[in-house]
Amino acid sequence: MIQITLPDGSRREFPGPVTVAEVATSIGAGLAKAALGGKVDGRLVDTSHRIETDSHLAIVTSRDPEGLELIRHSTAHLLAYAVKSLFPDAQVTIGPVIEHGFYYDFSYRRPFTPEDLAAIEKKMAELASQDEPVLRRVLPRDEAVAHFLSIGERYKAEIIGSIPAGEQVSLYREGAFEDLCRGPHVPSTGRLKFFKLMKVAGAYWRGDHRNEMLQRIYGTAWATREDLQNHLTMLEEAERRDHRRLGRELDLFHIDDHAPGLVFWHPKGWTLWQGVEQYMRKVYRDNGYQEVKGPQIIDRTLWEKTGHWDKYRENMFTTESEKRDYALKPMNCPGHILIFKQGIKSYRDLPLRFGEFGQCHRNEPSGGLHGIMRVRGFTQDDGHIFCTEDQILAECVAYTALLQRVYADFGFRDIIYKIATRPAQRIGSDDIWDKAEHALMESLRASGCQFEISPGEGAFYGPKIEYTLKDAIGRHWQCGTIQVDFSMPERLDAEYVGEDGARHRPVMLHRAIVGSLERFIGILIEESAGALPLWLAPVQVAVLNITDAQADYCREIAATLKNSLPNQELRVVTDFRNEKITYKIREHSMQKLPYILVVGDKEKAAGTVAVRARGGQDLGVMSLQAFVQRVSGDLASKSVA
Repeated sequence: MIQITLPDGSRREFPGPVTVAEVATSIGAGLAKAALGGKVDGRLVDTSHRIETDSHLAIVTSRDPEGLELIRHSTAHLLAYAVKSLFPDAQVTIGPVIEHGFYYDFSYRRPFTPEDLAAIEKKMAELASQDEPVLRRVLPRDEAVAHFLSIGERYKAEIIGSIPAGEQVSLYREGAFEDLCRGPHVPSTGRLKFFKLMKVAGAYWRGDHRNEMLQRIYGTAWATREDLQNHLTMLEEAERRDHRRLGRELDLFHIDDHAPGLVFWHPKGWTLWQGVEQYMRKVYRDNGYQEVKGPQIIDRTLWEKTGHWDKYRENMFTTESEKRDYALKPMNCPGHILIFKQGIKSYRDLPLRFGEFGQCHRNEPSGGLHGIMRVRGFTQDDGHIFCTEDQILAECVAYTALLQRVYADFGFRDIIYKIATRPAQRIGSDDIWDKAEHALMESLRASGCQFEISPGEGAFYGPKIEYTLKDAIGRHWQCGTIQVDFSMPERLDAEYVGEDGARHRPVMLHRAIVGSLERFIGILIEESAGALPLWLAPVQVAVLNITDAQADYCREIAATLKNSLPNQELRVVTDFRNEKITYKIREHSMQKLPYILVVGDKEKAAGTVAVRARGGQDLGVMSLQAFVQRVSGDLASKSVA
């Protein structure tokens, strides 16, 4: 007898080996129909998988995250099936699941067109409607190589050839198409109903630019029509909010091939940058941080001591001078330790908080660059707290509270908390890692924050809390972090004099709130769809005249507004062009300005202004003093409306 234990603790007995599908059928016809796979003792398997010993089993349906993964994996194979049906001489390579969907890489003699994509998607729907079973078989490695060579699939043969001799490989067949795959897959193509092909892009075979350029077809797949439609709507909204397009339209920045992965900030964009940086600089001042500045280029030996040279050498820009090797800094932490080491530090000096708007460079692959979100040169609101072991908890709790206040000022209140624990490749003893991970967990509990664990995702020198923002259309952005590091102060010989008069190692807390300023500004642009809140808007008010007769009055208004607030100069522009007022209003509205003031003869005579707020809101006529009070209130509250 074989005993199967289900997730609710109930048990079912079978006289001999039993498949996942048979167990589902024994529970009920509805579950049998919905079953996409199973989890046997935690391992994801096909419904045809035979269970031969007592096991724990969970039936996987489309409601489960694993079920959605099965759907996407199987839809990638359905895509390859459709391509081979329409273009028999195309060669298939690999087709994995990615976030929100899948892709498959093909070698073909000409580029796929949008018309091809539509035809492929139509063929996928046709093949899915035939509800062909997806069948698995296993072959010895060499036999599998011979099989794929015999049908002209040299890429598949090359993949299998890299598997150790004597190994068995699994193949999955649906109709006339058979593919190499570990699996598992859905039971039949009829389970694949809600998908869409998105685009074609180039991709080098095995990610190596020396190899052939393949064609990568991206698609998305979901469990329900509603989920698919919601995702497509989100993508449309994301396109409308794309920071690269808005950066051009609002004249904020541009990326140039003369400096790939680096940003050219225009006057308006640099005004936005300064708004974020000066805000964060005030956060430093108000929360006990001392701002410092380290050099851009540091000798290789320092990076070797910290371990960065071994871990990040391929992503570091290097140079040589007088037979010494140097690297542009990819992070700021080693420099802050060198600053800490200048002079004798006492326990009375701790916690010591350093902050730097440190410019870093990382040699990211060109294919991974993305506007100002993923660049090779970036500036971090980087900070390091040197403290005693007893101070870790209080510092982490205070930091989480500070981060929450900062995010709220930028309009983000939905935060996801994750603790990334020790990776396989790390420095430091298990005892040190135990202390560090425990401190982070306790700090989030003390802060009243629910959190998830990300096993093995910590930095090589210490675990970290990752703070992830959820934006207006549901996307997640991991920005803030705090990391507990016992090792780097040890490696660079940092010390303080304790209350007992002896030398001790400080603990180093690495922390950033917004992270890369470039990336965070990109997030802000997309979150607001370019309609930045008043306090960050590069231009806050535009003053427009109807005729030349109001020009002098408009100049007076602009001058008054610029000097109307005690601690801030409003950013005001005037527009005296000889154009119709409706044209000028439309032009400035498209620039997403928070306020437009329109002045005609009536306003000039009465000493008033006609106020239009962003979004076409007509706020009517008001005195300049009343308008200043309104603006002052918006700035004080950091309103994001």
